[in-house]
Amino acid sequence: MKDYNLSPLIFLCFLACLLPPPTQAQKTLLSERIPILKTYDADHLLRVALPLGGIGTGTVSLGGRGELRDWEIMNVPAKGYSTVTDGNDAPFFAIYAKPKGGKAITKGLMGPLYDSEYQHAEGRPVNHHGLPRFREASFEATYPFGIVNLKDSVFPATVKIVGYNPFIPGDSDDSGIPMAVFEMEVHNPTGQDMEVAIAGSIRNFIGKDGREYITDWKGDYIPTGAKSNANTYRTADGFSGIFMHSNDVDTLHPAWGTIALTTSAPMDQVSYRTSSEKNAWSRGILDFWDDFSADGMLTEKTVSADPDPMASLAVKQVVPAGQTKVYRFYLTWHFPNRQSWGSWSEVQPVVRVGNYYTTQYADAWAVIKQTLPRLPQLTNKTLAFVEALMASDYSEVVKEAALFNLSTLRSQTVFRTEDGKMFGWEGVFDRFGSCFGSCTHVWNYEQSTAFTFADLARSMREVEFGHATREDGFMSFRVNLPLDSAHLYRKAAADGQMGAIMKFYREWQLSGDDAFLKKHWPQVKSAFTFAWIKGGWDGDQDGVMEGVQHNTMDVEYFGPNPQMQFWYLGALKAMQEMAKYLGEKDLAKKCQTLFEYGRQWTDENLFNGEYYIHQLQVPKSLDDIAKGLMGGMGSEDLEHPKYQLEEGCLIDQLVGQYMAHVVGLGYLAKPENLKTTLQSINRYNKRETLFEHFNNMRSHAMGDEKALLMVSYPKGGRPEVPFPYWSEVMTGFEYTAAIGMLYEGMEAEGLEVIRNIRSRYDGSKRNPFDEAECGHHYARAMASWAGVLAQSGFQFSAVEQSMQFHPKTGKWFWSNGSAWGTCLISNENGNWVVDLKVLHGEASLKSFQLGEGLKKRFKEVQTVGEGNRLTFELYTK
Repeated sequence: MKDYNLSPLIFLCFLACLLPPPTQAQKTLLSERIPILKTYDADHLLRVALPLGGIGTGTVSLGGRGELRDWEIMNVPAKGYSTVTDGNDAPFFAIYAKPKGGKAITKGLMGPLYDSEYQHAEGRPVNHHGLPRFREASFEATYPFGIVNLKDSVFPATVKIVGYNPFIPGDSDDSGIPMAVFEMEVHNPTGQDMEVAIAGSIRNFIGKDGREYITDWKGDYIPTGAKSNANTYRTADGFSGIFMHSNDVDTLHPAWGTIALTTSAPMDQVSYRTSSEKNAWSRGILDFWDDFSADGMLTEKTVSADPDPMASLAVKQVVPAGQTKVYRFYLTWHFPNRQSWGSWSEVQPVVRVGNYYTTQYADAWAVIKQTLPRLPQLTNKTLAFVEALMASDYSEVVKEAALFNLSTLRSQTVFRTEDGKMFGWEGVFDRFGSCFGSCTHVWNYEQSTAFTFADLARSMREVEFGHATREDGFMSFRVNLPLDSAHLYRKAAADGQMGAIMKFYREWQLSGDDAFLKKHWPQVKSAFTFAWIKGGWDGDQDGVMEGVQHNTMDVEYFGPNPQMQFWYLGALKAMQEMAKYLGEKDLAKKCQTLFEYGRQWTDENLFNGEYYIHQLQVPKSLDDIAKGLMGGMGSEDLEHPKYQLEEGCLIDQLVGQYMAHVVGLGYLAKPENLKTTLQSINRYNKRETLFEHFNNMRSHAMGDEKALLMVSYPKGGRPEVPFPYWSEVMTGFEYTAAIGMLYEGMEAEGLEVIRNIRSRYDGSKRNPFDEAECGHHYARAMASWAGVLAQSGFQFSAVEQSMQFHPKTGKWFWSNGSAWGTCLISNENGNWVVDLKVLHGEASLKSFQLGEGLKKRFKEVQTVGEGNRLTFELYTK
């Protein structure tokens, strides 16, 4: 053998190459354990803002360059709000590095500014404009994890900021922690040991939620509300930090509460300041910067300055040559005084409803005290969820759309009242919610809640049927608060009410909870039969909605139309199944009869050979319309009604069929007609560019972007004044069409639609974690989760104790909202082999099915618990 005379270092490297790569369990850095779904380069960071926080707790967002933005932890939306007047005072992290024998350098932990951010009347164009920044930045994400990568030619270390909050499907409490976790991974690539410190600074802005402000002589926005706020340094077992509270803010104010900035670093590495200098002429940030830059440590002040004193916490340690050290910081909060819908509501405009999360913790300090010992377990479970989905064979864009829109559940769009029930705006504007009341016709589209947190979805159904439905079956499609006034909204929506019945069926099927079904059945039945009242949606009880139908287009359609008709057909079928299960044979038979007639009528009268159209049918007078069916935003001119669909090819005309596929109710019309319709939508509504497109309303797609329009009129016949949103593009509707395509085998077309959506939310033009419609974080966009269901064919019934997938090989993540795991499907010599694994919760099965022809019936119920698997074969007949 030849003598290579290897040096010890080269020999060690040679041995390392022979070793297998580290497993996930062997990887110690969190950034290495996160499977990355999407990377945003330096040109696509401007809009990136990943919300960090729990379900119903509010959030602060991690920007694509490391900035902390959109401080929405005080019970109110706050887009662009940085807790202070824009400038250097906004909350941030900074880093100090001093190589052994070298010169120290301090920078803000954030990437460079864009050219578009430079100009300002007084030289304060953006937050932290005056802080030294890193020259290079990129962002990686697999929701709920975001990673900011920072490096600089003159800074001796590289940094990764990993931001997240535990997110565990099936566990709404552990996914509802008011907390943002930051792990800063500092790598020393040099040959010398290096002293490195990281400090977080935030002004105690309790009382300042951004809604109250003054303007100075320059016109600057100056938020007000902080009164005698105080910061206290505390230590505890395993962590230390600064507890922020207030001495004078009204304890009933929505912005009253507590905040804590803490670290789990050893005590000898920690330094702090509970205040800076008085902030005249921006001395506060100057004093902090000088103190921290001197040696990477902070010196406590003996006197607190300003009503909103600056709290700063630093961790300093030595990062050995060639190694990486982790700095962990935690931001927790506790603001108990959430108010109801405010001026949006028709009754009792402002009332305290509280927050569920604040019943779980005494204050912000209690949040970290109770969570930190469990955080490794919560992080591992969150990683297990992400890893399972990422390792599945779903298309990358389906994973992206499904995962990234889950962030809406953590936004201010969603909240949970003190009793734990979940409510939602349609979306949120910059400073307040958009369209109150858990609007049924908007929330009908989304599937994320039911299939990730079934208990929260059930709570919404409990509100709709237990509180918002009157004895006569009239369901207020917007819920007032408090709940004793839930039913007082004076309008009913045809799509909202029929869709709510299909959602109730979904929640019953996913849970198998017969007590839930029986408790609400009387209200479900009355809400359904409300369609048959005189002057109602189907007053002649023939299975066709001819009546006046207020709907999600915020107007009324006059006469039969596919959008409402397919919701109605789906509700008829759901009611038939539930009535049959409960032994109500007469009702089941009537629903079956109406369904069969309505289905045939729809194909024969609304299908024009390419898609389904609207037949205009106007009542003789307003007196012929049941009270509450006119929403007040549509046309009251019965001779020449405005805002109609008529001959249009509507993007979501098959929304009821989309829902029927999701909940396992089968086809609602001729399958060949449905597929032809989806092909027509793709042909007629798709635009390869919007440069030549006229839109008189809102633009959520522009220029050279690709999209599906809300409606097209390929055969002419456009009404002079069509429904208001006719020329728009909205992602929730696009997902509905795309997922319908996936269910009909049009995979290439469906994936193209989803890909076009996500390409518009590219980090440069729009925030990837904020699909908007009428407001940010719009609920309808959570229809994207149905892409997971459509690609895998996953269906689950706890009632029948059955599970189903498409008959195709692959590894598929599944979740029923209470349990989740993976299903590996393979085909060996013509026989199908299934390896079902449960990673959370448990699943009980009597049968398992692949498509329509392959079914496995177990001799006895198979209950698969967490961490266990069930392996079996299915034989082709």
